[in-house]
Amino acid sequence: MFTRRDLPDDLASVRDEHVPGTLVFDTPDFETLPPSQAEELGIIVDALDPVTYPDEWLPPKCPKQLREYVGSSFTIGMPGDGGVTWTAQTEPPTVFIKARMKGSPDSFVDFLIAEAFVQAGLGRPEHFIGFFGEQYRDLDAGARLSPAETYQLATALYEAYLGLHTRSVFKSWEDTAPRLYDAWTDAGERLEPRLSNLTREIATDSGLSTAAEIGCSALKHDLDVPTPFGALDTTAYHETGPEYAVAWTRKIFENIYD
Repeated sequence: MFTRRDLPDDLASVRDEHVPGTLVFDTPDFETLPPSQAEELGIIVDALDPVTYPDEWLPPKCPKQLREYVGSSFTIGMPGDGGVTWTAQTEPPTVFIKARMKGSPDSFVDFLIAEAFVQAGLGRPEHFIGFFGEQYRDLDAGARLSPAETYQLATALYEAYLGLHTRSVFKSWEDTAPRLYDAWTDAGERLEPRLSNLTREIATDSGLSTAAEIGCSALKHDLDVPTPFGALDTTAYHETGPEYAVAWTRKIFENIYD
């Protein structure tokens, strides 16, 4: 289930700087690991520390996996995590490279692993529910989307928030880890043409969550993003986090969809 991955020197250096000792595994593809498989990590790592959150943080209707995540079951992986994900529910933290990444350029995969190291080293939650907390109910009320679409929007907003904290590290790699820096800039260049369609994408309510995935991802690549996502590229969001995200969401729906 878990195969240890050897790291090139530049990637090992990023790990040692941000999350020393973190384990890196190649795994079969998964969205959320079944508890029986997740608990196999207990044999490999020093300790398990499953995260739990109050069920009251969740709106009455939300994806089943989110309700399970905040509960007592040991949950690894959630929808929206992508092909590389990490958890701090293990000691030391663990990064997983899923089978879906097979065939992707090595440099791009290594950038995603490096990004996971940097994110894990921030000391912030691995999932958006730990970021929004009880304000997730406010986000849900302000968004007026389906439970799945609100989940998608929250995932994107948290990605943007993390990006505001990590992109300065990515920029510094130009001198210290040029291969990873080039992969970061290349990924941004590939994303940039899609930004021109975002205004049309949000013309419908359900389009906002899809557009947010692109617009919020662009922030971590330090790209200029169109309205309304440019309003997330601010010191206010960097410093206040969930409060700003909820206010931004309410304003979007009041100004665009009402």
